[in-house]
Amino acid sequence: MAGSGEPRWLEKDELAAWMSLAALTFKLPGVLDYQLQRDSGLTHFEYLVLAGLSESPGRSRRMSDLAGFANGSLSRLSHVVKRLEQRGFVERRPAEDDGRITVATITDSGYEILVAAAPGHVATVREYVVDALTPEQIAQLKVIADQILAKIDPDKSC
Repeated sequence: MAGSGEPRWLEKDELAAWMSLAALTFKLPGVLDYQLQRDSGLTHFEYLVLAGLSESPGRSRRMSDLAGFANGSLSRLSHVVKRLEQRGFVERRPAEDDGRITVATITDSGYEILVAAAPGHVATVREYVVDALTPEQIAQLKVIADQILAKIDPDKSC
């Protein structure tokens, strides 16, 4: 946290860890996006949106819940869902219990493209993340990622 006075500069090992994490946060999304776009015409965010809908009861979810699931803003989600709607992959409607709330539902076409995209996506995640680590490191990665996410978004449970 910023305060008055001299900043707490990073120690050599902290800086090295930070630089590796910073490189990862820039490069991994590109690898995931590239594979999905090449193989299925979906961005990684679109894939997450479709996956979030497919895993929900009735394959539907409130837009605000879906934004949280996909780790995106409601504004970004609205733009992406509009594109997915134009492609016939998603439909939107007012919630039955509150017409002010919008619910998104994955269509059969959206589900089909998600099912077709999943094997390649999982293979890419396995190649670049899971298979690069030992089972112990996978467990450590989960704990570390959850700790960082809790600092960034304390309202979201991991």
